[in-house]
Amino acid sequence: MARGGRRNDARKFIAQNRAATFHYLISERYEAGIVLRGSEVKSLRDGRAHLTEAYASVDNGEVWLRQMHIAAFDAARAFPHVERGARKLLLHAKEIRHLERAVLREGYTLIPLDLYWKDGRVKVTLGLGRGKKAHDKRAILAEKTATLEALEAVRARREGRA
Repeated sequence: MARGGRRNDARKFIAQNRAATFHYLISERYEAGIVLRGSEVKSLRDGRAHLTEAYASVDNGEVWLRQMHIAAFDAARAFPHVERGARKLLLHAKEIRHLERAVLREGYTLIPLDLYWKDGRVKVTLGLGRGKKAHDKRAILAEKTATLEALEAVRARREGRA
């Protein structure tokens, strides 16, 4: 532990889902614990996880993370884990009720945004989001392109190229 009895709050990211913020408009974020087996934890320590196809669902008052890929751990051949199995997420009951109501509404989805270590435990950030339309994505790309071109023009002018 750090001085004064407080732990270090530094996060060490295992995996991030960068495409999620492009495809979804995230309105709320939740931090959840995740139930894992020993071989899954050892694979995560090696950074062998992917969130690209993962999503979360609420079933019978429990939140489950589905389609998250955790690679098999070589030394655990006797008792291997399922690489794309459903994994239970740990949230407060009030948060689960709120998420369940939001998911039942039209267009809301639970998306895992990132997976990280916090105080020696694996945490996942869930985003409550609504899918973006194609024209919204095109507008975002056009805006990014315009800002990059403006920055390049300023650099060129500063360096005397223009």
